[in-house]
Amino acid sequence: MMESLEETELCFPQLLNSSCRKPKRSETEAVLVYILLSSISVLTAALNLLVIISISHFKQLQTPTNLLLLSLAVSDFFVGLVTCFQILLSDGCWILSDCTCTLYGVLDYTITSASVGTMVLISVDRYVAICDPLRYSDKVTVRGVVVCSGLCWVCSLLYNSVVMNIVQPGRYNSCSGECVIVINYIAGVIDVMLTFIGPVSVIIVLYLRVFVVAVSQARAMRSQRSGTFLAKRSELKAAKTLGVVVVVFLMCLCPYYCFSLTSQSSSFSITTVHIESWLFYFNSCLNPIIYAFCYPWFMKSVKLIVTLKILRSDSSETRIL
Repeated sequence: MMESLEETELCFPQLLNSSCRKPKRSETEAVLVYILLSSISVLTAALNLLVIISISHFKQLQTPTNLLLLSLAVSDFFVGLVTCFQILLSDGCWILSDCTCTLYGVLDYTITSASVGTMVLISVDRYVAICDPLRYSDKVTVRGVVVCSGLCWVCSLLYNSVVMNIVQPGRYNSCSGECVIVINYIAGVIDVMLTFIGPVSVIIVLYLRVFVVAVSQARAMRSQRSGTFLAKRSELKAAKTLGVVVVVFLMCLCPYYCFSLTSQSSSFSITTVHIESWLFYFNSCLNPIIYAFCYPWFMKSVKLIVTLKILRSDSSETRIL
């Protein structure tokens, strides 16, 4: 009886000597975790898919700023898909291959890096729009944004493939049913500098400058001075909305990296996900909600998508703004 009970606590009962043990968890807790993860995964994927369809389909929405939001929505959509793996891991066991474990880690970190890079591009976009409005259309173009976003994704994938040391999958697993990836200490320090400290510093500096200039321009508009060299009201409103997106992103990102900085280990286990990681994942679900409250075009496009009016031949030319 004791042997049978012990086997049920193993990830792979047939591998008594090498199998990892399942974490002890009540049935109620397991059900709640499963429901929570499923809800976040479905909601994140569905909401961001609406953003992707909206910007990709309606030509009027394909502005440089919105294309950056499209890149962000793509990374958030993948977060929703990646969360599905965490649903499989709700019992604490990795049932897939070691290669899949490594690929999952690379995908997870690539999405994170791409999200951070996109936030930097959004900050640069708002900086130019508010601080140099006369030359914004010359400096920031649709083609330039597409190229920068593409490079951001390609560099993130190549960089994380190297950092994750994908040539040795499963080498550091202590038992069957575990997914552990070890990052070299020097590589870890460089990673934190390139994907956290550096980008976050750039984002904060740029948005502080945007905030100062936006406040001064708002005062100038209220006093009815000449608006020749002032940014458009729509650009100021976009800066405010994207400022909320950036602040929420940083609030969810900082605990994730602070935990990594304070951790004494250079390894991380996919099968043990901390609350800091879930806070970062949940941020991907918040962005479309922010758009819904701050961008009227998003709700208009959602109505057209849900009612299937986008299937009409001329629907891409619909006036959304």
